[in-house]
Amino acid sequence: MPPRKSETLTEAELRLMDVLWQKGSATVQQVLDALPEKPALAYNSVLTTIRVLENKGYLEHVKDGRAHIYKPIMEREEATRSEIRHLIGRFFKNSHELLVLNVLEDLSSEDGSSENKVLEAKELKRLRQLLQSREETRERR
Repeated sequence: MPPRKSETLTEAELRLMDVLWQKGSATVQQVLDALPEKPALAYNSVLTTIRVLENKGYLEHVKDGRAHIYKPIMEREEATRSEIRHLIGRFFKNSHELLVLNVLEDLSSEDGSSENKVLEAKELKRLRQLLQSREETRERR
């Protein structure tokens, strides 16, 4: 039985999508040339991964002579939302609240495992504004 097709992006797929989101469109060789040197990838590996991305609905191609030019048909924001929905469904029983609470608990934990866990004042301000805006929207309904 073949493995189930994953709708989320693997690390390798995300690396290629990052290049294509930045460039807008590119051939396989242009994607390969834009990737960081380490870890180095073979042309055929990039081509195979691009074909997988096309099958998943992230890319489409047009023919330009003998070359195929690939371009994203899913924007980064849409892919990000899709990944978050997948994460929420898989780990948080489809509860956005549980996800947010888990993130906030992780930020406030004092285990010292991460130096970058402190929320900046402007991030906290933005979170408060988003919460207030949501609350005001609900009150108007």
